Amino acid sequence: MKIIACYKLIPEEQDITVNGDGTLNLSKTDAKISQFDLNAIEAACALKQQNSDIHIVAMSTGGEALANPKGRKDVLSRGPDELIVVSEPGLENALPHQTAAILAAAAQKSGFDLILCGDGSADLYAQQVGLLLGEALGVSAINGVSRIISLSDTQIQVERTLEDEVETLTLNLPAVVAVSTDINAPQIPSMKAILGAAKKPVQAWQTTDLGMSDVSSYTTLLSVLAPQQKARARVIIEGDGEEQIAEFAEHLRKVIG
Repeated sequence: MKIIACYKLIPEEQDITVNGDGTLNLSKTDAKISQFDLNAIEAACALKQQNSDIHIVAMSTGGEALANPKGRKDVLSRGPDELIVVSEPGLENALPHQTAAILAAAAQKSGFDLILCGDGSADLYAQQVGLLLGEALGVSAINGVSRIISLSDTQIQVERTLEDEVETLTLNLPAVVAVSTDINAPQIPSMKAILGAAKKPVQAWQTTDLGMSDVSSYTTLLSVLAPQQKARARVIIEGDGEEQIAEFAEHLRKVIG
């Protein structure tokens, strides 16, 4: 059985700076795996621990950061058996439907029984790629999965924790499953795993290798701006009487309204 674990590289948040005009400066940021996708990779590895015949492929699409050997070693040290990347300049800005289309073409070329991904990415968090990927492949897709109960050659049984109930669902394979952060706690790779990652196979493709022409965007990204900072009002209300509570409520009303 082949499981594809999808992931996205995002800028390291602590390295992002804000320019004077409010735009974000990413020139000094390192790339890292989106935290939500670490849950998907961990979920795939947990399934392999139950069935040694499972082969895990880590898969990503994006820009030049995917060529970084350190980044490749990072994802492979977390348990996948091989890595497939679809990398071209500009793909780091791909929107969800573009990402899903590219991943679908790569998954079809690679072959798969199950695709796991995070519920969203830590940058856009659009929560669309998993469902759009299932639509592009013409297979069952579900998001918000908090537990994988069982996996057979033909079906996967999953659990979703909703606001007031827990759903148990069975999907026929092949399928796409987007997992929530409740499903596990991603482990830190051991030194042995990090050293062994360098020996694992990596395939680097471009969209032309998938028979794809330019994936057009439905929208145009105009800008990404940091929220404007507001000076603190520093209003201090002393006392806990009715007048002070009413004054506090009035200040809240002005801020919210």
